[in-house]
Amino acid sequence: MAQLEDALRIRHFRRLPSSEEFSAEIEPSNVPAVFYGAIKGWEAISKWNPSNGGLDYLQERAGSAVVEAMLSKSAPVFYGDLRSHERVPVPFSTFITSCKSYQKEASTSNKKDMDMELAYSKEEQTSLLDIPDFIYLAQVPILSAKIEETCPLENLRGDLEMPNFLGNNTIESINLWMNRASSRSSTHYDPHHNLLCIVAGCKRVVLWPPSSSPLLYPMPVYGEASNHSAVDLVNPDFSVHGRALTSKEYSQEIVLHYGDALFIPEGWFHQVDSHDLTVAVNFWWKSCTISNMVEHMDAYYLRRILSRLVDKEMSDMLRSLEGCSKGGNHAPKTDVLKGDSYFESNDPITHAEQSILASDSLEPHELNVLYQIVSLVHENLSPSSHGEASGFTPKVSGINVDGDQKSNAAVYSSIVLNNPVASILWAVDPLALQKVILSMVNRFPRTLEALVIHMLSPTAAEVLTRKFDEMDKETTKEQQSEFYQQFYSVFDDQYAAMDSILHGKEFFSFQAFCNVLDKYLGVFVDENRTYHQKAQLRSDRSGN
Repeated sequence: MAQLEDALRIRHFRRLPSSEEFSAEIEPSNVPAVFYGAIKGWEAISKWNPSNGGLDYLQERAGSAVVEAMLSKSAPVFYGDLRSHERVPVPFSTFITSCKSYQKEASTSNKKDMDMELAYSKEEQTSLLDIPDFIYLAQVPILSAKIEETCPLENLRGDLEMPNFLGNNTIESINLWMNRASSRSSTHYDPHHNLLCIVAGCKRVVLWPPSSSPLLYPMPVYGEASNHSAVDLVNPDFSVHGRALTSKEYSQEIVLHYGDALFIPEGWFHQVDSHDLTVAVNFWWKSCTISNMVEHMDAYYLRRILSRLVDKEMSDMLRSLEGCSKGGNHAPKTDVLKGDSYFESNDPITHAEQSILASDSLEPHELNVLYQIVSLVHENLSPSSHGEASGFTPKVSGINVDGDQKSNAAVYSSIVLNNPVASILWAVDPLALQKVILSMVNRFPRTLEALVIHMLSPTAAEVLTRKFDEMDKETTKEQQSEFYQQFYSVFDDQYAAMDSILHGKEFFSFQAFCNVLDKYLGVFVDENRTYHQKAQLRSDRSGN
């Protein structure tokens, strides 16, 4: 993935947009936007301010309410995984009293404000963990479109105003977010558009576009915290989450002060650090994209999106061959171009044979490709059994046929990176490769057969078929027919050759599919075992 595109960078507004501008230009772009001073006219700005008697006001106004709070074992970091925290009922008045106590202690001890870097040391974390009532009011409903959901803080609704630029959007919910001491929320995304409004205090928000999902390792899509990143916020383990090393390159950071509002589009990952006694309100509403999706189309959209992601993943996998092909070429060997009789004799290449090769009109670089391919086949197949198609012993397969448990990264490495045949094919111009193949048809038919039947790894099969497609674009129908007729003529069983190519191509696509499940859905699949089980099932059903 390339570095963050300019089109995805946060937009900054010193003036409030009209509802028409927001709905026509800002919201559809699905790019974050910050609106400075957007809510400074709210009564909540003055009435809720902890530094100006706001805690007394909140206690008087809604103190009798019982709210659900997050009690976290990992405080001051709050992770979305249910195993790391519990939801506990807390009288709102009790929480406000705790905030007053914290405010008083901070004032009497001349406690300095924690800066927004929030780089907690172990000692600081321990001292915060020792506070028994260190909790976080997260997503406490003030208003909800769900009839069955109670809104314990509904009395505070009158202190807020619906931002005019949200226009006719149907708000799903309005929620309160309030912390006593400095806190951090784990990296996650929301399934709705979000307008985060700072009433008091300060928040630092780090944002990643949805396309950065592979770098953030989302939790399994079937889990309770599927919208959260699995990367530990304090002590990331890069041996497990290696892609996260580059996640910072694709992130953006914005610091919000009271009165500011931040539009966070659906699907954008964000991680939030909150200053002491920060109070915020957010609005959630469904995007037009989601609102306009009809349920009976879900299966189609799922297949289309997965297909697009798989195509992208396959292209990314193949791009890694560019580095391999530059430095991974095999040195030419003069004795391998004696034709298929190489397995029976090691005599030096003759002048007559050089003339035969010259008659194929191969350019020097094409001859070098021929050298490399024939060398690889001869080096990796057993000479003693060359005469029997079943006797070849390939050393380069790229497929773990035993179905051993491997990580996707390990299989990816074996299929793509350790792939000399694919690297050679990838670097060759399609028409040049066509000439090389035709030369092999005439001079090395058994070597070509061995290459396709026994040494064509999944990546090489994918590259070869892509090269065939490129050849077809540059040749006439008659030329295409003649080439494929000659190519398949070297095989004793043409269907076996086609099956070998298609089997490798399908396995490559399946590996890309497994990578997509891992990167975007947090689902690991033992691709070797699963693929071969499915292949066996298909074979059994067909009666083979």
